[in-house]
Amino acid sequence: MESLRPTAGPPLFLVPPGEVTARVIRLTGPEGHHAAAVRRLRPGERADVGDGAGTVAEGVVSEVGKNFVTLDIRAVHTVPPPQPPLIVAQALPKGDRGELAVELMTEIGVDAVIPWAAERSITKWHAERGDKALVKWRATAREAAKQSRRAWLPEVTDLATTAALAQRVSAAACAVVLEADAPAKLHELRLPDAGEILLLVGPEGGISPAERAVLRESGAIEARLGPTVLRTSTAGAAAAAVLLSRIGRWLGEPARPLTRLRADLLRFTAAYAVNGARGAHEVNEAFPSLKIMKDFSVVKG
Repeated sequence: MESLRPTAGPPLFLVPPGEVTARVIRLTGPEGHHAAAVRRLRPGERADVGDGAGTVAEGVVSEVGKNFVTLDIRAVHTVPPPQPPLIVAQALPKGDRGELAVELMTEIGVDAVIPWAAERSITKWHAERGDKALVKWRATAREAAKQSRRAWLPEVTDLATTAALAQRVSAAACAVVLEADAPAKLHELRLPDAGEILLLVGPEGGISPAERAVLRESGAIEARLGPTVLRTSTAGAAAAAVLLSRIGRWLGEPARPLTRLRADLLRFTAAYAVNGARGAHEVNEAFPSLKIMKDFSVVKG
């Protein structure tokens, strides 16, 4: 069946698992109010309904009430979980910056966020305060997932200690700690094709020397994002964008390591200099990712 989804994507509303496969879906409660009173949907308009676990139904509005919207479902499809998964451990920032971090990372495509009680975090989640803050983080992730039309809701886990994160670092296929003074550059790291990628973002005061040592001993790599220093509330989103581009979840194909690209370009240049277009063609056949033009005058990395 031909998809009814326009390029920009219709609004997405969330319902409990099991309701997405119905032929007719009525949005009520907060979702119904948002669809009818906020989005002001009208009969004939498109809207999608998802369960946050990969199933999305494509619908057309058939009826609108004061606080409800009825959709006729035309198609249902299932989206597999994104691979490889990208998880971010976000140290607790001050004020509402944690919610900003969760919102940005969700819209960019992070698969899970781990609130991290880092040693230098000014904010502390104790008892009831921690429970309320966690509810806000999870609600923020839900709304941001709807805004960005995500088929899968990101998980926001319970609060984690550094010791717990160290165990997760050991189990990850790749774990990266953002550090402004790290010699390695994030966009040049060799990334795995499969397995969990774990990114750790420290608090305003930075990650303590003791925590850095523990994470390194567990297998984490320290890397810097760029020439500027970002706030903890935005660093995770910026780094996630780099990593998601590198592993192909944004650009479609995993980026090859820069060192390999340089080597391939050197082979091409040398072959062209010695044997002309024929030699360059042979190199291009061996390394098709260079995407060399037919006249061999333009190389795209």
